[in-house]
Amino acid sequence: MGAEADALCGAGYGERSTERTNSRNGYPHRQFDTRAGSLDLAIPKLRQGSYFPDWLLERRKRAERALTTVVATCYLLGVSTRRMDKLVETLGVTSLSKSQVSVMAKELDAAVEAFRTRPLDAGPYTFVAADALVLKVREGGRVVNVHALIAVGVNKEGYHEILGIDVTTVEDGAGWLTFWRSLTARGLSGVKLVTSDAHTGLVAAIGATLPGAAWRRCRTHYADVRIMPIWVVSALVVGPGGLLKSA
Repeated sequence: MGAEADALCGAGYGERSTERTNSRNGYPHRQFDTRAGSLDLAIPKLRQGSYFPDWLLERRKRAERALTTVVATCYLLGVSTRRMDKLVETLGVTSLSKSQVSVMAKELDAAVEAFRTRPLDAGPYTFVAADALVLKVREGGRVVNVHALIAVGVNKEGYHEILGIDVTTVEDGAGWLTFWRSLTARGLSGVKLVTSDAHTGLVAAIGATLPGAAWRRCRTHYADVRIMPIWVVSALVVGPGGLLKSA
């Protein structure tokens, strides 16, 4: 940082030179959190203009990329923001507020949105299962129930693939119709059989968007979908990059 400041000033620190265009004006201190612990950085301040090292990530950011990734991943796996402070203490970081954790976790937003809107190009998806999960989320300062609409399909390679997930305040026909239309718009095709519960709105939406597919009632509500929310819903619905914030 000192060398960069000297270059901006046109001369070294304390050096008398006719080529000098600026001078130092103290050293503001900033805490920078890393995997090796918290560092106290003295950043040169210029008398005219401003200086901030590009390699120190974005302005006002106080944690290195590796630590940000660790925090975001832990949050994704269900570690609460309040418990995160104790976790980073083991890395030597003096403190990490709840708001800082939330900011770090926001970097997952782009990845989640890309997953939810990706083209469904691994078809045909011969078999598809759909279900809705009731979740508790914090919204407007209170805890409410929402419905996560989920569809899982078997792709051409024979593997199960999460086709889509969306959140609605109520499970009704309009929500299911919008959900299935979004799947077909992203490329869902070749569906021969859809299994789900006997929700009237869901069955009607399947018939309206997949006219060539048969429907069968699933008595067990597709057990695999019930297991997946431990990590899937945490990431896509109530996680840091999800549709809603968790309670």
